[in-house]
Amino acid sequence: MIKVGILGAAGYTGGELIRLLLNHPEAEIVFANSESNAGNPVSDVHEGLIGETDLKFTDQMPFESIDVIFFCFGHGKSEAFLKEHAIPENVKIIDLAQDFRIKGDHNYVYGLPEINKAEIAKAQHVANPGCFATCIQVALLPAANLNLLKEDVAVNAITGSTGAGQKPGATTHFSWRNNNLSIYKPFQHQHIAEIRQSLKQVQGYLDVDIDFIPYRGDFARGIFCTAVIRTKAPVEDIIEAYKDFYKDTAFTHYSDKSLDLKQVVNTNKALVHVEKYGDKLLVTSCIDNLLKGAVGQAVQNMNIMFGIDEYAGLRLKASAF
Repeated sequence: MIKVGILGAAGYTGGELIRLLLNHPEAEIVFANSESNAGNPVSDVHEGLIGETDLKFTDQMPFESIDVIFFCFGHGKSEAFLKEHAIPENVKIIDLAQDFRIKGDHNYVYGLPEINKAEIAKAQHVANPGCFATCIQVALLPAANLNLLKEDVAVNAITGSTGAGQKPGATTHFSWRNNNLSIYKPFQHQHIAEIRQSLKQVQGYLDVDIDFIPYRGDFARGIFCTAVIRTKAPVEDIIEAYKDFYKDTAFTHYSDKSLDLKQVVNTNKALVHVEKYGDKLLVTSCIDNLLKGAVGQAVQNMNIMFGIDEYAGLRLKASAF
Protein backbone atom coordinates (compact mmCIF):
# COMPACT_ATOMS: atom_id res chain seq x y z
CA MET A 1 0.00 0.00 0.00
CA ILE A 2 1.12 3.56 -0.73
CA LYS A 3 1.38 5.40 2.60
CA VAL A 4 -0.05 8.92 2.25
CA GLY A 5 0.17 12.13 4.26
CA ILE A 6 -1.97 15.21 3.64
CA LEU A 7 -1.09 18.77 4.67
CA GLY A 8 -3.87 21.37 4.68
CA ALA A 9 -6.45 18.61 5.02
CA ALA A 10 -9.37 20.73 6.25
CA GLY A 11 -10.08 22.63 3.03
CA TYR A 12 -12.13 21.64 -0.01
CA THR A 13 -9.19 19.99 -1.76
CA GLY A 14 -8.17 18.19 1.42
CA GLY A 15 -11.67 16.83 1.88
CA GLU A 16 -11.94 15.68 -1.73
CA LEU A 17 -8.52 14.03 -1.51
CA ILE A 18 -9.54 12.14 1.63
CA ARG A 19 -12.76 11.04 -0.09
CA LEU A 20 -10.81 9.63 -3.03
CA LEU A 21 -8.06 7.96 -1.00
CA LEU A 22 -10.49 6.23 1.37
CA ASN A 23 -11.70 4.28 -1.68
CA HIS A 24 -8.30 3.87 -3.35
CA PRO A 25 -7.38 0.17 -3.58
CA GLU A 26 -3.63 0.75 -3.20
CA ALA A 27 -3.34 3.76 -0.87
CA GLU A 28 -3.67 4.30 2.88
CA ILE A 29 -3.96 7.67 4.63
CA VAL A 30 -1.41 7.77 7.47
CA PHE A 31 -2.20 11.31 8.59
CA ALA A 32 -4.36 14.30 7.68
CA ASN A 33 -2.74 17.40 9.09
CA SER A 34 -4.68 20.47 10.22
CA GLU A 35 -3.39 22.44 13.19
CA SER A 36 -6.68 24.27 13.76
CA ASN A 37 -8.67 21.02 13.77
CA ALA A 38 -6.19 18.72 15.52
CA GLY A 39 -7.95 15.96 17.45
CA ASN A 40 -11.28 16.46 15.75
CA PRO A 41 -12.83 13.78 13.52
CA VAL A 42 -12.34 14.46 9.82
CA SER A 43 -16.09 13.98 9.34
CA ASP A 44 -16.78 16.96 11.60
CA VAL A 45 -15.39 19.21 8.88
CA HIS A 46 -16.00 17.07 5.80
CA GLU A 47 -19.50 16.01 6.71
CA GLY A 48 -19.98 13.97 3.55
CA LEU A 49 -17.57 11.46 5.11
CA ILE A 50 -19.80 10.65 8.10
CA GLY A 51 -19.85 6.86 8.41
CA GLU A 52 -16.93 6.50 5.98
CA THR A 53 -13.96 6.92 8.31
CA ASP A 54 -12.85 7.31 11.93
CA LEU A 55 -9.80 9.31 10.84
CA LYS A 56 -8.98 12.36 12.97
CA PHE A 57 -7.04 15.49 12.07
CA THR A 58 -3.60 15.80 13.61
CA ASP A 59 -1.05 18.55 14.11
CA GLN A 60 1.73 15.97 13.73
CA MET A 61 3.70 15.34 10.53
CA PRO A 62 5.37 11.90 10.72
CA PHE A 63 7.06 12.09 7.31
CA GLU A 64 9.17 9.01 8.08
CA SER A 65 5.98 6.90 7.97
CA ILE A 66 4.81 7.84 4.45
CA ASP A 67 5.70 7.39 0.79
CA VAL A 68 4.03 10.54 -0.57
CA ILE A 69 2.84 13.86 0.82
CA PHE A 70 0.12 16.02 -0.71
CA PHE A 71 0.35 19.77 -0.17
CA CYS A 72 -3.21 21.17 -0.09
CA PHE A 73 -2.06 24.63 0.94
CA GLY A 74 -3.05 28.00 -0.38
CA HIS A 75 -0.81 29.52 -3.01
CA GLY A 76 2.59 30.63 -1.75
CA LYS A 77 2.56 28.44 1.36
CA SER A 78 4.24 25.35 -0.12
CA GLU A 79 7.53 27.09 -0.83
CA ALA A 80 7.49 28.71 2.61
CA PHE A 81 6.73 25.38 4.29
CA LEU A 82 9.68 23.66 2.59
CA LYS A 83 12.05 26.37 3.83
CA GLU A 84 11.02 25.59 7.41
CA HIS A 85 10.59 21.79 7.30
CA ALA A 86 12.77 18.92 6.09
CA ILE A 87 10.97 16.19 4.16
CA PRO A 88 12.94 12.94 3.65
CA GLU A 89 14.34 12.57 0.13
CA ASN A 90 12.52 9.27 -0.38
CA VAL A 91 9.10 10.89 0.18
CA LYS A 92 7.44 12.02 -3.03
CA ILE A 93 5.71 15.43 -3.05
CA ILE A 94 2.58 16.42 -4.98
CA ASP A 95 1.92 20.14 -4.59
CA LEU A 96 -1.56 21.41 -5.44
CA ALA A 97 -0.60 25.09 -5.15
CA GLN A 98 0.95 27.20 -7.91
CA ASP A 99 4.35 27.61 -6.24
CA PHE A 100 6.32 25.29 -8.56
CA ARG A 101 4.23 25.15 -11.75
CA ILE A 102 6.47 27.45 -13.78
CA LYS A 103 9.85 26.00 -14.74
CA GLY A 104 12.68 27.49 -12.76
CA ASP A 105 15.28 26.70 -10.14
CA HIS A 106 13.44 23.70 -8.69
CA ASN A 107 13.00 20.01 -9.47
CA TYR A 108 9.21 19.84 -9.87
CA VAL A 109 7.63 18.30 -12.97
CA TYR A 110 4.48 20.01 -14.24
CA GLY A 111 1.80 17.40 -13.62
CA LEU A 112 -0.35 17.47 -16.74
CA PRO A 113 -0.41 13.78 -17.81
CA GLU A 114 -1.73 14.60 -21.28
CA ILE A 115 1.72 15.93 -22.24
CA ASN A 116 4.11 15.03 -19.40
CA LYS A 117 3.19 11.47 -18.40
CA ALA A 118 6.67 10.04 -19.02
CA GLU A 119 8.30 12.77 -16.92
CA ILE A 120 5.72 12.37 -14.14
CA ALA A 121 6.48 8.64 -13.98
CA LYS A 122 10.12 9.41 -13.15
CA ALA A 123 9.47 12.43 -10.91
CA GLN A 124 10.04 12.72 -7.18
CA HIS A 125 8.20 16.05 -7.02
CA VAL A 126 5.15 17.10 -9.07
CA ALA A 127 3.45 20.48 -9.33
CA ASN A 128 -0.24 19.79 -9.94
CA PRO A 129 -1.81 22.09 -12.58
CA GLY A 130 -4.40 24.75 -11.79
CA CYS A 131 -8.10 24.12 -12.41
CA PHE A 132 -8.69 26.78 -15.09
CA ALA A 133 -5.29 25.91 -16.55
CA THR A 134 -6.21 22.24 -16.95
CA CYS A 135 -9.54 22.95 -18.63
CA ILE A 136 -8.08 25.53 -21.02
CA GLN A 137 -5.00 23.46 -21.85
CA VAL A 138 -6.97 20.36 -22.83
CA ALA A 139 -8.99 22.64 -25.15
CA LEU A 140 -5.94 24.20 -26.83
CA LEU A 141 -3.11 21.64 -26.76
CA PRO A 142 -4.21 19.68 -29.87
CA ALA A 143 -4.51 22.99 -31.73
CA ALA A 144 -0.99 23.87 -30.61
CA ASN A 145 0.16 20.47 -31.83
CA LEU A 146 -1.30 21.41 -35.25
CA ASN A 147 0.54 24.76 -35.14
CA LEU A 148 -2.79 26.63 -35.26
CA LEU A 149 -2.13 29.20 -32.54
CA LYS A 150 -0.91 32.00 -34.81
CA GLU A 151 -3.35 34.71 -33.72
CA ASP A 152 -4.61 35.81 -30.30
CA VAL A 153 -6.96 33.24 -28.74
CA ALA A 154 -10.15 34.38 -26.97
CA VAL A 155 -11.01 32.21 -23.96
CA ASN A 156 -13.98 32.40 -21.60
CA ALA A 157 -14.41 29.98 -18.69
CA ILE A 158 -16.83 29.84 -15.78
CA THR A 159 -16.08 28.07 -12.50
CA GLY A 160 -18.09 26.86 -9.55
CA SER A 161 -17.88 28.46 -6.12
CA THR A 162 -15.68 25.69 -4.68
CA GLY A 163 -12.87 27.06 -6.84
CA ALA A 164 -12.60 29.96 -4.37
CA GLY A 165 -11.77 27.66 -1.44
CA GLN A 166 -13.61 26.79 1.75
CA LYS A 167 -12.96 30.00 3.69
CA PRO A 168 -15.96 32.33 3.23
CA GLY A 169 -15.40 35.61 1.42
CA ALA A 170 -17.34 38.54 0.05
CA THR A 171 -17.75 36.90 -3.37
CA THR A 172 -18.36 33.33 -2.17
CA HIS A 173 -21.22 33.38 0.33
CA PHE A 174 -24.50 31.95 -0.92
CA SER A 175 -26.67 35.07 -0.99
CA TRP A 176 -24.13 36.89 -3.18
CA ARG A 177 -23.20 33.99 -5.42
CA ASN A 178 -26.70 32.61 -5.98
CA ASN A 179 -28.44 33.82 -9.19
CA ASN A 180 -25.37 35.90 -10.00
CA LEU A 181 -22.49 36.04 -12.49
CA SER A 182 -19.36 38.16 -12.46
CA ILE A 183 -15.88 38.28 -13.94
CA TYR A 184 -12.59 38.63 -12.12
CA LYS A 185 -8.92 39.08 -13.07
CA PRO A 186 -9.66 39.59 -16.81
CA PHE A 187 -6.52 39.10 -18.92
CA GLN A 188 -4.47 38.78 -15.71
CA HIS A 189 -5.42 35.44 -14.16
CA GLN A 190 -2.50 33.64 -12.52
CA HIS A 191 -3.07 30.47 -14.56
CA ILE A 192 -2.21 32.15 -17.87
CA ALA A 193 1.52 31.65 -17.29
CA GLU A 194 1.27 27.87 -16.96
CA ILE A 195 -1.12 27.68 -19.92
CA ARG A 196 1.37 29.55 -22.08
CA GLN A 197 4.19 27.33 -20.84
CA SER A 198 2.44 24.14 -21.97
CA LEU A 199 1.25 25.55 -25.29
CA LYS A 200 4.80 26.67 -26.06
CA GLN A 201 6.08 23.23 -25.09
CA VAL A 202 3.77 21.56 -27.61
CA GLN A 203 3.79 24.11 -30.45
CA GLY A 204 7.46 25.02 -30.03
CA TYR A 205 6.72 28.74 -29.76
CA LEU A 206 3.86 31.01 -28.74
CA ASP A 207 3.87 34.56 -30.09
CA VAL A 208 0.20 35.35 -29.41
CA ASP A 209 -1.91 36.32 -26.42
CA ILE A 210 -4.30 34.04 -24.55
CA ASP A 211 -7.10 36.52 -23.81
CA PHE A 212 -8.72 34.78 -20.85
CA ILE A 213 -11.86 36.10 -19.12
CA PRO A 214 -12.72 34.07 -15.97
CA TYR A 215 -16.29 34.00 -14.65
CA ARG A 216 -17.65 33.17 -11.21
CA GLY A 217 -20.57 30.80 -11.61
CA ASP A 218 -23.63 30.36 -9.40
CA PHE A 219 -23.06 26.61 -8.99
CA ALA A 220 -20.81 24.62 -6.66
CA ARG A 221 -18.40 22.69 -8.87
CA GLY A 222 -17.20 22.37 -12.44
CA ILE A 223 -15.54 24.51 -15.13
CA PHE A 224 -16.98 25.14 -18.59
CA CYS A 225 -14.65 26.73 -21.15
CA THR A 226 -14.95 28.08 -24.69
CA ALA A 227 -12.00 29.14 -26.85
CA VAL A 228 -12.02 30.71 -30.33
CA ILE A 229 -9.11 30.13 -32.72
CA ARG A 230 -8.86 31.65 -36.19
CA THR A 231 -7.77 29.10 -38.77
CA LYS A 232 -8.51 28.06 -42.34
CA ALA A 233 -7.69 24.40 -41.65
CA PRO A 234 -10.53 21.99 -42.55
CA VAL A 235 -12.65 21.06 -39.55
CA GLU A 236 -12.51 17.37 -40.47
CA ASP A 237 -8.71 17.41 -40.17
CA ILE A 238 -8.89 19.26 -36.86
CA ILE A 239 -11.40 16.83 -35.36
CA GLU A 240 -9.26 13.88 -36.43
CA ALA A 241 -6.20 15.53 -34.88
CA TYR A 242 -8.04 16.15 -31.59
CA LYS A 243 -9.15 12.53 -31.43
CA ASP A 244 -5.64 11.33 -32.19
CA PHE A 245 -4.06 13.62 -29.57
CA TYR A 246 -6.25 12.15 -26.83
CA LYS A 247 -6.58 8.56 -28.05
CA ASP A 248 -4.21 7.18 -25.38
CA THR A 249 -5.05 9.51 -22.47
CA ALA A 250 -6.80 7.98 -19.50
CA PHE A 251 -9.30 10.70 -18.66
CA THR A 252 -9.44 13.27 -21.47
CA HIS A 253 -11.83 12.41 -24.26
CA TYR A 254 -13.04 14.00 -27.46
CA SER A 255 -16.83 14.15 -27.81
CA ASP A 256 -18.60 14.28 -31.16
CA LYS A 257 -21.53 16.00 -29.45
CA SER A 258 -21.83 19.37 -27.74
CA LEU A 259 -20.85 19.25 -24.08
CA ASP A 260 -22.77 19.65 -20.84
CA LEU A 261 -21.06 20.38 -17.53
CA LYS A 262 -22.97 17.58 -15.79
CA GLN A 263 -21.10 15.04 -17.90
CA VAL A 264 -17.90 15.64 -15.90
CA VAL A 265 -18.97 16.82 -12.42
CA ASN A 266 -17.89 14.30 -9.77
CA THR A 267 -15.43 12.65 -12.19
CA ASN A 268 -11.77 12.97 -13.17
CA LYS A 269 -12.74 13.34 -16.83
CA ALA A 270 -12.04 16.21 -19.20
CA LEU A 271 -14.23 16.44 -22.29
CA VAL A 272 -13.42 18.40 -25.46
CA HIS A 273 -15.51 19.28 -28.53
CA VAL A 274 -14.82 21.44 -31.61
CA GLU A 275 -17.02 23.15 -34.21
CA LYS A 276 -16.11 25.43 -37.13
CA TYR A 277 -17.87 28.64 -38.21
CA GLY A 278 -16.15 30.10 -41.25
CA ASP A 279 -12.55 30.63 -40.21
CA LYS A 280 -13.41 30.52 -36.49
CA LEU A 281 -12.78 27.28 -34.63
CA LEU A 282 -14.86 27.02 -31.45
CA VAL A 283 -13.36 24.67 -28.87
CA THR A 284 -15.39 23.67 -25.81
CA SER A 285 -14.02 21.85 -22.79
CA CYS A 286 -15.22 21.01 -19.29
CA ILE A 287 -13.90 19.45 -16.08
CA ASP A 288 -14.74 19.15 -12.39
CA ASN A 289 -12.59 21.86 -10.78
CA LEU A 290 -12.02 19.83 -7.59
CA LEU A 291 -11.20 16.56 -9.36
CA LYS A 292 -9.51 16.78 -12.77
CA GLY A 293 -8.83 20.42 -11.85
CA ALA A 294 -7.24 19.52 -8.49
CA VAL A 295 -7.14 16.36 -6.38
CA GLY A 296 -8.40 13.88 -8.99
CA GLN A 297 -5.49 14.86 -11.20
CA ALA A 298 -3.21 14.75 -8.13
CA VAL A 299 -4.24 11.15 -7.43
CA GLN A 300 -3.80 10.39 -11.15
CA ASN A 301 -0.27 11.77 -10.85
CA MET A 302 0.36 9.67 -7.73
CA ASN A 303 -0.73 6.57 -9.61
CA ILE A 304 1.65 7.37 -12.45
CA MET A 305 4.53 8.16 -10.07
CA PHE A 306 4.15 4.80 -8.31
CA GLY A 307 3.62 2.81 -11.51
CA ILE A 308 0.14 1.54 -10.68
CA ASP A 309 -3.11 1.57 -12.65
CA GLU A 310 -3.74 5.17 -13.70
CA TYR A 311 -7.47 4.70 -13.03
CA ALA A 312 -6.99 3.44 -9.45
CA GLY A 313 -9.36 5.25 -7.09
CA LEU A 314 -10.70 7.36 -9.95
CA ARG A 315 -13.42 5.27 -11.57
CA LEU A 316 -16.08 7.84 -10.75
CA LYS A 317 -19.49 8.26 -12.35
CA ALA A 318 -20.96 11.60 -13.31
CA SER A 319 -24.38 12.46 -11.90
CA ALA A 320 -25.68 13.47 -15.33
CA PHE A 321 -29.32 12.52 -15.93
